[in-house]
Amino acid sequence: MTWLSRIGLFLLTNLAVVFLLGLVTRVFGLDQWLVANGVSYGPLLVMSAMFGFVGSFISLALSKWMALRTTGAQVIDQPRNEVEAWLLATVQRQAQAAGIGMPTVAIYPSDTPNAFATGARRDAALVAVSSGLLRGMTRREVEAVLAHEVSHVANGDMVTLTLIQGVVNTFVIFLSRVVGGIVDKAVFRTERGWGPGYWITVMALELVFGLLASTIVMWFSRRREFRADAGAARIEGKDAMISALLRLGQGAPSELPQGMQAMGIKGGKARALFSSHPSIEDRVMALEKLQL
Repeated sequence: MTWLSRIGLFLLTNLAVVFLLGLVTRVFGLDQWLVANGVSYGPLLVMSAMFGFVGSFISLALSKWMALRTTGAQVIDQPRNEVEAWLLATVQRQAQAAGIGMPTVAIYPSDTPNAFATGARRDAALVAVSSGLLRGMTRREVEAVLAHEVSHVANGDMVTLTLIQGVVNTFVIFLSRVVGGIVDKAVFRTERGWGPGYWITVMALELVFGLLASTIVMWFSRRREFRADAGAARIEGKDAMISALLRLGQGAPSELPQGMQAMGIKGGKARALFSSHPSIEDRVMALEKLQL
């Protein structure tokens, strides 16, 4: 996906959210109720979309910097040993195969075998591996893990999940304030402005709606994991990717910060709807059925 097409996807998604929310308010007559009670839903929709998407894209823009700071990863500028030289050469080969620019490569200190990719642009991404991954896996398995992360970058998964997060953020912000207005006027009988019922309801619903919305983001994240596994299998071979997943399944849950677990090779402890990654068993089964 090119830079221009990503911008187009962002704009189309943003417009679609505004249109859908506007349609819902009209169908249920909510727009008339809001206007009658001094609330203009048009500016509210615009504000919701603006805050919903801007917040997500600021997080994406800062993702590389935050990832390096929170994990203590050290970027490999000049390889100091044979392992670092091999890492750079492997990522460069895989990036060329995937048709993306050379990512920044880093190693972060952690005994847990894991890796992640992040960054706002597919031609300027970050791919990082843990020291535990390098110690606990064969080179073929590490190559498969790296190919998984490179596939995340090539598939534009960071931007895709950012757009999805922006969509759900918009729904959370808008709906919590609409319901807050209804509760404040109908239950607390506030006649002018907003009373405490509005603010209490908004804060409570932002938590509830945000929790429900996260299940949507996690569902998309799990779908992208299957796709990244398939991409790695095409680059390094299906057997290598299956071997790497089975090795990962033997270790402890991910120790990556919460904001980066969706882009890691290994997620945290599975919590059904709230898991960013499918189970190792499901991923291996999908790879075994994959036709290359």
